[in-house]
Amino acid sequence: MADEMLVEWNDWEADAFATARANDAPILLSITASWCRPCDEMDAETYADPRIAAAIGDDFVPVRVDADRHPRVRDRYNSGGFPSTVVLTPDGEVIAGAGYLDSDGMRQVLTRVRERWDEDGRDAGRIPRALETTDTPAGALESTIVSQMMGALQTAADDRAGGWGDAPKFPYPAALEFALKRDIDQARRAFDAVGTNLLDDYDGGFYRFATERDWSGLQHEKLLDENAALVRAFANAYLHTGEDSYRTIAERGIEYLTTTLWRPQAETTDGAVNGTRDETAGAFAGSQAPGDPAQYVQDATGRERADDPPVDETIYTGKNALAIDALLTYAAYTDDERATRYADRALQTIRTSGVTDGVVDHVIDDTAGTGPTCTLVDQTRVLRALVTARSVVGTDTVADAQAVADETIARLRDGDSFVDGPTEGPGLLSRPLRPLSVTAEFADALLDLALLTGEDRYRTIGRSALEAFAGASDRLGVGAAAYGTAVARYLDEPLVIRVGTDPGSDLHRAAMRIADHEKLVVPNATDVDPDTAVVSRGTNTAEPATDPESLGTRVTAVLDGDGSD
Repeated sequence: MADEMLVEWNDWEADAFATARANDAPILLSITASWCRPCDEMDAETYADPRIAAAIGDDFVPVRVDADRHPRVRDRYNSGGFPSTVVLTPDGEVIAGAGYLDSDGMRQVLTRVRERWDEDGRDAGRIPRALETTDTPAGALESTIVSQMMGALQTAADDRAGGWGDAPKFPYPAALEFALKRDIDQARRAFDAVGTNLLDDYDGGFYRFATERDWSGLQHEKLLDENAALVRAFANAYLHTGEDSYRTIAERGIEYLTTTLWRPQAETTDGAVNGTRDETAGAFAGSQAPGDPAQYVQDATGRERADDPPVDETIYTGKNALAIDALLTYAAYTDDERATRYADRALQTIRTSGVTDGVVDHVIDDTAGTGPTCTLVDQTRVLRALVTARSVVGTDTVADAQAVADETIARLRDGDSFVDGPTEGPGLLSRPLRPLSVTAEFADALLDLALLTGEDRYRTIGRSALEAFAGASDRLGVGAAAYGTAVARYLDEPLVIRVGTDPGSDLHRAAMRIADHEKLVVPNATDVDPDTAVVSRGTNTAEPATDPESLGTRVTAVLDGDGSD
């Protein structure tokens, strides 16, 4: 369908904005995604209309952006979904925004924008509210933040259809995990709704969302990061409940990741990625587009005969890191060898090809050279994967984790909060955006890094980042559950189990299976005696345990406040 387009698209780069300034013309920005069916339909219908293409070519500078490849552009200009159709001034300010437009709708928008441009020129644009100020709603970290988040989930809970909110229905994996420790009944209802409605029973993996409150109107695209987040959530649900149904759902997600999305790394003896396939390395592809809607109502035979929907082969470093975290989390509770093996392979790939001196590339082997580097979300996900690898399989990743954390702090910390990436680039990329949920996830990972290394500076920086948003805690909704989790861990102190044995020992396996997914387990800990485990929470520390049974007793004592200070 793309080859039917008549619009001559420019890439998101300074030259396009320079052309717009030189021609005194607005920019027509189209944000699409490889997995977006409406994007393909708009290409085939609207942009293939010769009159529309001519109008755009005569009066606008057209720019096309892939939402996955350019997350910072997406987050500043997303107009409620994809495709996003946004008209900008040559300075990147927003004149108008819409989603999918047919030919008539596009014609009306172009006409109105031309009239407004002729009348107001560059004064027609505006800066989105999130980019207008550099201030954050700072406050103190208090337990009320956690209770307010719990209240937000309870208010949004759908007791009839399950999950949160009315329509559309999204799975909210961070909310699922937050509720696990704080309202297990609500968590179960939400997990059951997500597993029943979004899991693809045939091919495995999770669909992105449903358009209707009753979970009908499924959107069949599957994204790597969203699948990974749900695999981890269901693995944690299995840890807390012991129910095999949750383990099975997580396993079906892993089957999808390790088959449909897995890409063996191709390399030659000199390491160049252009030769024969090396089955010992590899990574996960970014997404899979939805197939023909008719195939999803067919029986197994019909699904088998249908063509597989196309997969976007792009290897995103941060999304792979989230998959590594999910696979290792599942392996920690199940001893699943496949999950461990694929996590190790992907970890090798991102450590050797996706991270340089603590700076994460958004895209691995980015031949186009257009992907960003050092975005907060990528740095955060890689940091978390490195910490999880140290905890679950004992991989020597602490130095790399510190390098990623230190570069993130040096490059992206602005005051007490963090910006989403380097404040440079065309349009409004030079304006800082301070994402709450990603900041919370980074602060959460910093806390674990502080516990691993004994360096309290990571804890101090993480706490300050959370405090930068604490003044708005009463206004946060379900989508900010990661903030509630991070605040709770900073206030209550996570359970820490230091084990003086190798990963996979009975003592280490027992520690990993303690029903608290927010704990930190450290195998091969040098500060405890061999063949023992020491449980602590803050300054409260129990006597060493020597076997799984005594470990459980020590955990209970520490949680009850009966340890020795």
